[in-house]
Amino acid sequence: MLRQWQKECFQEAIKHYSELNKHFLCLATPGSGKTVLAAEIAAYLLDEDKIDFVICFSPSTEISNGMKRTFSKRLNCNFDGVIGSVGCSYTYQNMRFFNDDYWKLLRNNRVLVVFDEIHHCAGSSNEDANIWGEEIIKNIQEHASYTLALTGTPWRSDLLPIALATYSDPDNQIECNYTYSLQQAVKDGVCRNPKIVLIDNEEISVKTKDKETKIFKSLKALLKAPLISYQDLITHDVVIQHILVKGCHKLAEIRKSTPDAGGLIVASSVDHAQQIMNLLTEKLQKTAVIVTYKEQNVSDKINYFRFSNTQWIVSVGMVSEGTDIPRLQVCCHLSRVKTELYFRQVLGRILRVNNSMNQEAWLFTFAEEKLSIFANRIDQELPDACVLVNLNSA
Repeated sequence: MLRQWQKECFQEAIKHYSELNKHFLCLATPGSGKTVLAAEIAAYLLDEDKIDFVICFSPSTEISNGMKRTFSKRLNCNFDGVIGSVGCSYTYQNMRFFNDDYWKLLRNNRVLVVFDEIHHCAGSSNEDANIWGEEIIKNIQEHASYTLALTGTPWRSDLLPIALATYSDPDNQIECNYTYSLQQAVKDGVCRNPKIVLIDNEEISVKTKDKETKIFKSLKALLKAPLISYQDLITHDVVIQHILVKGCHKLAEIRKSTPDAGGLIVASSVDHAQQIMNLLTEKLQKTAVIVTYKEQNVSDKINYFRFSNTQWIVSVGMVSEGTDIPRLQVCCHLSRVKTELYFRQVLGRILRVNNSMNQEAWLFTFAEEKLSIFANRIDQELPDACVLVNLNSA
């Protein structure tokens, strides 16, 4: 059963394609169900004999596997690229290893190409394209029968144009064929109403190299002084434990009514993740798993956590976007990445509604200047939701 926004977008996409347009861009807030929509559009085009095959691309193995499961279930067939299947799901990295024989598939057949998180692919021409955008321009843009591009964050930190997107003139704003905002999703009950706690301190004491003690009235003032960096802050045991205690307390409250609710901690590096893991399990006595690019069988570990009762998952870039773990309801943002794109992607991990009685979603982070700006923008997008919560009431 499609949600109302998915039905509307489905109709818009089918109408768009019927009018001889090849490329459709859907902007829908993280956690709203873009993959289910894409599978429904693919099913329609196959049933109507408009296409022969479907190819999906996404930014990570975890997302790719999720798309494979969704498409296989909806199309009621294998979706693994072997003989007899109608398609396959790949990562963007896989594009680099496809030879010309593979790309002939698009030239000789009617193919729908689905791009999840299309903002990873840049380029309106070969001159401004990244490696994946270049492959799209060369092998997909003109040869695919249809493309369906999906994103929850329609911009890039490097300000390059997103592949397959069109932009308005002269203000250069991206033009989406369908938009489903966070405000609409919260109003419809499709996404949880987020609460963001910006942790600050009105009396921070720091000892200088000369053993002089300096007092700061906020983290913003501290980080403007040349004494300590944000990386120093988020790797300090006392600071980490402070935010973890806040997150653990909130998760424990939620688990009183939703026993399997889980939490996500986004770390900056493998060493940082291990530091957090040690504090979490040894000092705070919480159950947790860790997933980094150095771990073996990461997808298996994420899938285990998805259906387990383990309290926390500590991640370095493995659960930042597109990963579907609906039981996640609390997040501690301890990454050194401070872009709005990443901030919204991380927040999106705790917004997906499930069948639990409690549907709270809490993000804990520090009142660093950029992160505070991003949090306040989300607060402005949801004027009736009281997104920002004072630490004392959290």
